[in-house]
Amino acid sequence: MVIADPIALRRPAARPRSLRLPDLLQTTDLAADAVLQGRYNHLLPASGLPEDERWFARIHGDDRLDIWLISWVPGHATELHDHGDSLGALTVLSGSLDEFHWNGRELAQRRLDAGDQAAFTQGWVHDVVWAPSTTQFEPAAPTLSVHAYSPPLAEMSYYDVAQDHTLRRQRTELTQHPEAS
Repeated sequence: MVIADPIALRRPAARPRSLRLPDLLQTTDLAADAVLQGRYNHLLPASGLPEDERWFARIHGDDRLDIWLISWVPGHATELHDHGDSLGALTVLSGSLDEFHWNGRELAQRRLDAGDQAAFTQGWVHDVVWAPSTTQFEPAAPTLSVHAYSPPLAEMSYYDVAQDHTLRRQRTELTQHPEAS
């Protein structure tokens, strides 16, 4: 008769290591190239990206990494949020995004145009929104970006900035979707 090692039974199963931020930036860059080369056309809506609502599709998922294709349209913010225990990165394929992130004192803004990348650590609190073109002659069109999370998203917390200029967590939700809102 074989008796199981009681210490081994108490040890949690080893989780795959998370990717590092440079790895996630490279991942979103390579995925963006694949999208631009048409390798994920089968995931895109046949009628084109919706112009009145956000759209997303998972292009890769395993126990270490999730990669999402996300479109952004005017009037659909994600709310100020974090990504739980996940690290993340994004690459903008077309259009522009504005990111508002909490810098410890206030919301700071940065603009991300096609080709730009951003990475975020654990505890990074931000909101991402569609940004208008800097030229008056381009019609408003959805922005398309690739996002990677490691480990895959499991929960997101949502925040408000209080009147005393502090960040207040409003709720935490379990999720399997990117930038859900």
